[in-house]
Amino acid sequence: MTEQEPDTGEDRLRAFRRAEELVRRRPLDALKALEPVLAAEPDKPSVQLLAGRAYFHSAQLRQAETALSRVVELDPADHYARFVLGRTLQRLGRLVEALGQLRMASAMNPVPEYQDAIGEVRARLALGSS
Repeated sequence: MTEQEPDTGEDRLRAFRRAEELVRRRPLDALKALEPVLAAEPDKPSVQLLAGRAYFHSAQLRQAETALSRVVELDPADHYARFVLGRTLQRLGRLVEALGQLRMASAMNPVPEYQDAIGEVRARLALGSS
């Protein structure tokens, strides 16, 4: 067994934790670390969420959308997945869809970051309609 091919639960947990450490500053390395975990546990919301975040931070927005949509499908109450999905849709220029996801995230957990994102999308929509 190599370090990049974890085949036990403990190995997958280590790979997942490594990907968590890397996701913001080195998202491509995070995706590489996460590959075997994704292969072993493709329907685990936490794995898909971490992949979605890494895709988002590496500007692989279509893949981010796919992973985050899967999280929302598996766990509709995951407000953070909806928030990152909304941000992804925003970056893709799909502002109406983004606003819907951001509003749902904010309704579930009304934190300032979510409210700010809603304000940004509303402003962009207003600019587009004027």
